Amino acid sequence: MPTYRPGQDTCRLRVELLPTNLLAYPCEAKKGAAQAASFDLWNLYDRIIYMGKISRITFIISVLSFFPFFVFADNLGQKVSFSVDSSFDLQKREEVTATMQKVSSQAYFYIDDNWWNGLSSAEKTEVSLVLDSLAEEFDKKIYPTLVSAFGPEWRPGIDNDTRVTVLFHSLNDGAAGYFNSGDEYLKLQNPESNQREMVYLNTQYIGEGQLNGFLAHEFTHLITYNQKEKTYGVSEDVWLNEARADYSSTLLGYDDTFDGSNLQARVKTFLEKPSDSLVAWENKKYDYGVINLFVQYLVENYGQQIITSSIFSKKTGVDSLNEALKKRGFSEDTAQIFRNWTVAVLANDCSRNPKYCFKNSNLKNVKVVPQLNFLPMSGESSLQFTNAIYDWSANWYKIVGGKGKLILEFNGQNEGKFSLAYLLCDFQDKCQVKNLSLDEYQDGKIVLEDFSKNYQSLIIIPAIQTDNSESGEGQSTYLFTWKVSSVEKTDEEKEAELIESLLAQIDFLKREIARLQAEIAAKYGGSALVCQRFGNNLYYGMVDNMEVSCLQQFLKSQGTDIYPEGIVSGNFWSKTLAAVIRFQEKYASEILAPTGLDTGTGYVGLKTREKMNQLLGK
Repeated sequence: MPTYRPGQDTCRLRVELLPTNLLAYPCEAKKGAAQAASFDLWNLYDRIIYMGKISRITFIISVLSFFPFFVFADNLGQKVSFSVDSSFDLQKREEVTATMQKVSSQAYFYIDDNWWNGLSSAEKTEVSLVLDSLAEEFDKKIYPTLVSAFGPEWRPGIDNDTRVTVLFHSLNDGAAGYFNSGDEYLKLQNPESNQREMVYLNTQYIGEGQLNGFLAHEFTHLITYNQKEKTYGVSEDVWLNEARADYSSTLLGYDDTFDGSNLQARVKTFLEKPSDSLVAWENKKYDYGVINLFVQYLVENYGQQIITSSIFSKKTGVDSLNEALKKRGFSEDTAQIFRNWTVAVLANDCSRNPKYCFKNSNLKNVKVVPQLNFLPMSGESSLQFTNAIYDWSANWYKIVGGKGKLILEFNGQNEGKFSLAYLLCDFQDKCQVKNLSLDEYQDGKIVLEDFSKNYQSLIIIPAIQTDNSESGEGQSTYLFTWKVSSVEKTDEEKEAELIESLLAQIDFLKREIARLQAEIAAKYGGSALVCQRFGNNLYYGMVDNMEVSCLQQFLKSQGTDIYPEGIVSGNFWSKTLAAVIRFQEKYASEILAPTGLDTGTGYVGLKTREKMNQLLGK
């Protein structure tokens, strides 16, 4: 995939006034966009004249070539020699001659003559059509949309021309384009400056579907230069500069169709290396993967205004986002959002929590695959893992297996500021998301009883957010170690657990008896039958039995000649026994005769129950 790069190293001319002459030292490189000191030409002139070294005319002639005092609009077909970045140019050139092939209301489009002259007539016609389309897209959509979101570029700018210059030349394979902030300085300050608001694109991608997005990306860098460096005198952290520019493709709707889009490419590279640092910039494709997925999540949950507001601030990077979040009334800071994001790219399920997913349907399949770790299902076992992690990055580990109690111990390097989110997932893949509090030494511990019986897996997400500033290349790493142990219960623990279980059952039975007694008291106060059928033998001496209560209620329903007392207590004592005998003798031919008995026994057996159920209609 194409790789972008922000403003290149630019130079600042160091000017010193000595007693004898005016010296212009070679320009001094500064990483990122140069912060040139303000240069007041006439103050410099006054100081020189005061020293009596040169005349006004001599002074004006000597510096005239450095300043675009006489500005004329470029014309179609005009040839210009441009300084280019040799590290990007395919032939390592430092200068190319290009001809303006298209002019629109907002831009000049120049193409490298060497490349253009190698085209056939038909190919030139095709390229011209592409430029027509690109120019219209820039004028009507890219320019107004991005200026509305992020503010304008420096206008009319260093060249006193409201149009932006777009130069196509042959770049290294994979490089889609670049922006050089050195072009925003006078040649007196930077001899390699083209003294224009301009961006560079690769001729290789003329006619490709992502060309509009590439131009939008680089134009966003041009805007950022004006809003940050020129307005506030600060250079935006590279990662946020690139994140804002890379999001422009989504902002403009170019990622709505996922196949072949910039977003699809970023998802692919992110999933290849999700542990890449958010803020450590090495200008690799993986850097773009993580920043794009993070800014997608940030905008979805907190609105585009967060990245918009952050550009209109003298603060940079994480600090500017925190300021924008606070102004918009959000309680979370960027570190908290980053921690939630590390869960979202793993779970990506809105049903669990709206903060743990992407709402964009094109991102519904984004799921980091955690590193899998197994513990034996029998006996005691342990596993230990040590790793180094960059600031503002995360790792994902899944732990399965084990027997008995599971103990996880985490230790991070004391100088770091770690966080540890973890997911406990059951056998229906329903997960609880929790956070482990770490102490001042970055230590924490999780103890899970009967882990393999209650849970399918434990997923831990060590992450670190130590510094709010951009570290860039050479960023420090922080060590962390986690150890997981599976421990079987001792005999004492098993005995204590059994006793606890029995006590819990006894307590349950007591409560159930009390409930039934209350239910009997409430329901048996009238004459309505409670029992629908007798299925068990009943006999003298049974106590606190619901079916005995049903028997007493049944006997009561047979009249006072059978059960004059009418007591419903659930206790099978003498009065109930006498009532059963009377009932048996009343229906002696059906209950007693078949068994050869002449008198009742008071035992509620098969024949007695059959007659009772018959009378109940059962």
